This record gives sequence, C-alpha cells and structure tokens, in this order.
Amino acid sequence: MAVEEEGLRVFQSVRIKIEHKVDYLVKKGKLESEAKNLPTYPGPNKMRDCYCTVNLDQEEVFRTKIVEKSLCPFYGEDFYCEIPRTFRHLSFYIFDRDVFRRDSIIGKVAIQKEDLQKYHNRDTWFQLQHVDADSEVQGKVHLELRLSEVITDTGVVCHKLATRGYANEKLVSHLSEAKKTKVKKKTNNPHFDEVFYFEVTRPSSYNKKSHFDIEDVDEVDKMEIRVDLWNASNLKFGDEFLGELRLPLKFLRQSSSYEAWYFLQPRDNGNKSLKPDDLGSLRLNVVYTEDHVFSSDYYSPLRDVLLKSADVEPVSASAAHILGEVCREKQEAAIPLVRLFLHYGRIVPFISAIANAEVKRTQDPNTIFRGNSLTSKCIDETMKLAGMHYLQVTLKPIIDEICQVHKPCEIDPVKLKDGENLENNRENLRQYVDRIFTVITKSGVSCPTVMCDIFFSLRESAAKRFQGDPDVRYTAVSSFIFLRFFAPAILSPNLFQLTPHHPDPQTSRTLTLISKTIQTLGSLSKSKSANFKESYMATFYDYFNEQKYADAVKNFLDLISSSGRRDHKSIEQPILLKEGFMIKRAQGRKRFGMKNFKKRWFRLTNHEFTYQKSKGDHPLCSIPIENILAVERLEEESFKMKNMFQVIQPERRVLYIQANNCVEAKDWIDILTKVSQCNKKRLTVYHPSAYLNGHWLCCKATADNTPGCTPCTGGLPANIQLDIDGDRETERIYSLFNLYMPKLEKMQEACGSKSVYDGPEEEEYSTFIIDDPKETYKTLKLIIEGVATLEQEHAQYKRDKFKKTKYGSQEHPIGDKSFQTYIRQQSEISAHSI
Repeated sequence: MAVEEEGLRVFQSVRIKIEHKVDYLVKKGKLESEAKNLPTYPGPNKMRDCYCTVNLDQEEVFRTKIVEKSLCPFYGEDFYCEIPRTFRHLSFYIFDRDVFRRDSIIGKVAIQKEDLQKYHNRDTWFQLQHVDADSEVQGKVHLELRLSEVITDTGVVCHKLATRGYANEKLVSHLSEAKKTKVKKKTNNPHFDEVFYFEVTRPSSYNKKSHFDIEDVDEVDKMEIRVDLWNASNLKFGDEFLGELRLPLKFLRQSSSYEAWYFLQPRDNGNKSLKPDDLGSLRLNVVYTEDHVFSSDYYSPLRDVLLKSADVEPVSASAAHILGEVCREKQEAAIPLVRLFLHYGRIVPFISAIANAEVKRTQDPNTIFRGNSLTSKCIDETMKLAGMHYLQVTLKPIIDEICQVHKPCEIDPVKLKDGENLENNRENLRQYVDRIFTVITKSGVSCPTVMCDIFFSLRESAAKRFQGDPDVRYTAVSSFIFLRFFAPAILSPNLFQLTPHHPDPQTSRTLTLISKTIQTLGSLSKSKSANFKESYMATFYDYFNEQKYADAVKNFLDLISSSGRRDHKSIEQPILLKEGFMIKRAQGRKRFGMKNFKKRWFRLTNHEFTYQKSKGDHPLCSIPIENILAVERLEEESFKMKNMFQVIQPERRVLYIQANNCVEAKDWIDILTKVSQCNKKRLTVYHPSAYLNGHWLCCKATADNTPGCTPCTGGLPANIQLDIDGDRETERIYSLFNLYMPKLEKMQEACGSKSVYDGPEEEEYSTFIIDDPKETYKTLKLIIEGVATLEQEHAQYKRDKFKKTKYGSQEHPIGDKSFQTYIRQQSEISAHSI
C-alpha cells in the first residue's frame, strides 16, 4: 500500500532474514558464538524456550516459531512485508516463553529508519539491549505555548505562560508546579484541548515562596517546561510512563506564541548504565526499500525501451539484457524485469529470446541452464510468481502431513537415534518420496500456462542446438521444474508459503532427504546412484531404479512443454489462500442477538470466505466469493479499534473484522479484493465508518441502506499479469540503472573499443557480452537519456518538497533525526546548485 504524496506514491517494503543464533553470554561477558548450556536461566533447567518478534515501532507484525531448550536458537526465518504506514524504528524482541506466567523479554534490537541503509542486505550482529519504559518511548505531542505580560494591581509587570496540547493518554506539565489534564480513555490519539497557566516571573515583593521570585526577565531564557505523558492505570503498580518533552523558553523571546509537534523522548535519568554484553546478540539480514513512484507518463521513454527487448537483434543489445550485465547480482535485475514483463504480457517472448541466446553460447548439453545467468534467474522468478498456487495444490497437503506427524526418516546409520530402526525409517522415507513423486508427475494439467509456454520454448531451443542428444529436450525443462522449483519448495517450504515457519530440525532433515531424491529422479541422468556422495543415499535410491519412474518423468515433461497444451482442468478442490485468527463483530443475522466482538479462525479459499471457533471446526459462517461486493478499511473512530476492515455483502450486510496488525490487515484486504475482483455486482462506493446509534458515522445519513459516500479503492486485478504495479517496477529498474551508471558508461566505452579495434578485448571490458557494438551503443544511449530525465524529475520533486515542508508539522515533528538529515542534505544541494 502506497503512501500518497503530491503527484507521487511512496512504497515501503522490508525483507528480513532471522537465520542465525542468539548467543547468550556468561556473566563474565565473554562472547562465545558456539556457546551452549550456559547457566542463564535460574532453576534446575538452564535452557530457554525462545522466539523473536518483528515490530514496526511497537506494533508486532511477525513472530518466529519457538525454539525450545536452547541457549543458541536457530530460527531460519525469512519474512517479507509491504509497510503500509510511516514508522521510526524497526525493532526485534527476543522473548523467553513461560508456561505459567507472561512471557519475559530478554532484550531487543531497535534500528532507526534512517539507519536501515547502513545494514542493507548484509549479515550483521546486533547486541541485544535492555527493555524498560525509557527504551520504549514512541509517539508525538502537539504543544501550543504563549508567553504574556500581565500588569498586577500594584502596576508591576510579570509574565505568565499558557500551554495547551494533545497527545497520548494523560498530559502533565511542569514548570514551578505540576498540572495534569483529564484522562482520555480508550484512545491512542486523544485531544486534550486544556489550557494551563504558569507564573514565570513575579515581583520580588510577592510573599509566597517560589522558585521564580525574580524581576529579571532575562531569567526566562534559563527556564524550560517539561511535559510528561502517562498511561493512566488503575493497578497498584501506578501509571505507565510513555515519554517526555523538555522545551527551553528562550525561543519565546522572538515570538510570544509558538505551536508545533514534537517527538516524545525518554527521561534523561532513565537510562541505567548496563553492560550491552549481558544479553547476547542477534544476527540479522535486513533489506529495506523505499520506492518513490511518479505517474505512468514519466516512465514511458524508459519503459518503451525495456519492453522492446524481446524484439531487439541480437538480444544482448536490448535494455533488459544490459541491465543484467551491469548489475552486481543477476537476481537484482531479474526481479523487476520479470514483474514488468508479466504485467505487460511480454514475459514469454523475452525469456524465449534470452534463453535462445544462452543456448547458442552453450557448448556442452550437460551444462545447459546450470549457471546463475539472467535466463535462469528470470525463469526462477517467473515460476515463483506464476506457480505459487500450483505448489499449494500439489505439495502443501503432503508437506503439512510431514510437519505434523514427525515420522522418523533418518537413513544415515551414524545419525540414528536410540530405539529407531533403519529399515522402518527407509520405508517411511520411501513412502513419502513415492507419494510426492506421484503427485508431481500427475499434476501436469495443473501447471500454469505461462510456465508451460516457457518450457516449450526451452525445449525447442535445446533440441535445435543439440540435435544429436535425444534427452536434451527433457533435461532443459527438468533443470527448472525439478531442480529449481519442486526440490527447493520441498527443502524450504516456508520460503514458498507452504508452511508459516522454518521446519524443526527433524522435519527439516526428512525434507532434505526427500528433496535430494526427487531432484535426482527428475534429472534423468544415466548413472543416478553416482550422483550421491553419501553411500546411504545411493543404497536408498535403489528402490527407484525402475524404468517406470523415468517414463513417468518424461510423460510429465512432455505434457508441461507441449505447444498445444492448454489448461482444460476446472479445479474442483478449493485452493486455500490464507487463514488465521482475527476478531470479528457479529453481523446481526439474529434479530435480538448481541453485536459483540469475538475471536474466530478465518479461512479463505478460491470458493468461499469462512470463519469458525477454532481451526478445523465446522464453519459458523460461509460467504461465497461471488457475494463479496467490496473489501475496504474501516476508520478507527467507528469502534476505537485499529487495523479494522469490512467485508460488504448483498443487502448491505457488513462483516467488521480486526486483524492482528497493520501488515496482516493489508494482506487480508489485498487477497480478498483480488479473489472478488471479477464479481459482477461489485460496489463503486462504500461507507468508511460504521452504522451506529441510528446513523452512519461518516456521512451522518440515518437510513442504513443509504448508498456509500466514498468511492471504493481500485483494488487488485485478478489476473497475475495485472497483479503488479508496472510503474513501480520501472522505477526500480531506473534506480538500478542509476546505481550502476559507471558500468553503463564503461560499457559504452567497450562498444567504441570493439567497433574501432577488431582484435582482442581489453581486460576491463571482457566481462560484458557485446555481440553487436553499434546496436548496444544505441540502446545504452537511450537508457542513459531516460535515466537522466527521471533523475532530474526526482531532484525537482525533492526541491519542491523541501520548500513546502514545515519542520514541526504533524508529518515532520521536531526531534525527527531523519528529517533533520534531509534538511541538511537539501540545504547542501541548494547551496551547490546556487
């Protein structure tokens, strides 16, 4: 979900790998990255049951599985989300699960938003920090100050300070004395609108003792006002500190009144001197991206050059191929290219062109498509996007069973546990391999059409290039569908959305053995047992040394790479798209029923949207997909609850639902909108607030059947080719070209060098594939011109934004370090341009 600005959309996303150990330290403070069995938990059992949460500020958006009885937990989690709101910190909390009490926090890592780029896409160890009230401060406060001169009855001039503010929960102002606002209950955004008066200076003849019995008005410059925010509590532990603000009064000497927004800060004396090494460390890999996307017409020149790539001869002179040449990693180029070509329906001719060029350069049929080339990465990315539902239908039921049943399948005699039987384990593993192999080879009719068209192109190119090898038409396809699609999905099901978390060690081992066997079965190599380094795997593979397995693989590959193949299958079995607990409000189906809120298990398939009390129970309510007329956000003021959305049905019946966090709410809205996008009776307008107390809160209309007052959002189209933002992908490609501009210029020099000197290439140019220097040079010129134009537009937008932005506004409160950095950068840019 984009944050809309003037003429621009801002997309934020983050990918996090929590894949390494949290190492606990002995009290002496020495870090041991392989430390185990350390006495950190009091009691007879020294081990901990730990999990990690990912938070936007303090809102949890993801939780890892619990790693039991370990002081060095390995999570192996890969989390990605689109960030639907602004934030200041990306935080990670390590919890120790407690069965009988509330889970305890061991420590946290908090990374400021402006610091995320420093750790971009590299493994980094972070020291865990202690968690207390001061480390958890967040939020902002609006304060209005007015300093007035007052003439007393005796004719003496003194000064009075008036304050008014609104922020979180309870506001307390301090100067010579503390004054409190009223408590605003059940809200995260209270508006106090209360005025406090403080006597700043008084005549020396004033009788009552005071800290401010002074006549020197200059003393005002030495004073400050302190504003504390507290969460009022009825418990014996007292109110909860939320943050404070300290403001010197000297800035009121220039203007007698001042108002602004401020970020709350921790108390000056709140931080205790704690050794950072007491808690251990956490290893993370964070990839944060922020895309600033203009309207579509800005990208036309660059987009047109890219979309013509499939038609350029030779394809190495095309803009898409050049992007792959200059990027440090082929994956960087493949992701936005595939999404852009899918969006415009050009993915098959583009991949066919670059695959055909790669086949022509390949000398040995046994190495065809085995490298990490642009072709391989683009096909990998296409299969991930187009084949996700295919994997759900094919593999998910068996993967779920393996994860739940935990049958012993270890066949390495060295790793057998006490009481396990080697033959029984082999039989368990053989049955799993047989079932997965059968379900894969019988799923050809379910393979997405776009994948089949690509496989047909690969097959034809390979067969034409290596006419003397009858098996190359199979190995060209199997190297992708088995080696790069099914085998990785079995090995790491969490990365393909088949399981929510990384499997436990025993299940992971079982899946590894299955993946190895399936990969070898699909390879169709003549000496399969020799493919295994381990003797126990070669012995186990003897079970599958029958011709029927090779025949099944060839029949499957023939089906998914056939030129006349079309998907004739109408899917009878519903595809599970998403499920999980949420809170719903009763829909009022019963005339006298209470409309209260209850926690329910929601389940969405391509057929219906249901909820039940718990997972596996009989549905309490079922909404057919064709009855979903709109899915929209619900304003917080309706029920004083965050992250709510509404599912609108016929006869103006509305189901109000609260998700667990902002990311989950966005995911549910997106996928519900997508599956219902083609419904003929979809609404064009809706009510953004609820109907309560006889009227709609948004438009105040009294009739419950009043048409909506706000246009429905555009939503997501149902077709995968359109379920992508083409402008956003073009912006990402522009950013890559801009980042690697020195390489583009070097490639231009290489084209000139090859054109003038028809001899050996200079070593610095040898990394580029340039088949036609003239055509490549023309394309490079167009790319550089398009990138320069977009760079100018971005620079102009930043200048305009800098002029319009007010420091101290609600969007940019005082105390925002990232904005202060932005101001400094823009000032330097402006000074340089002048």
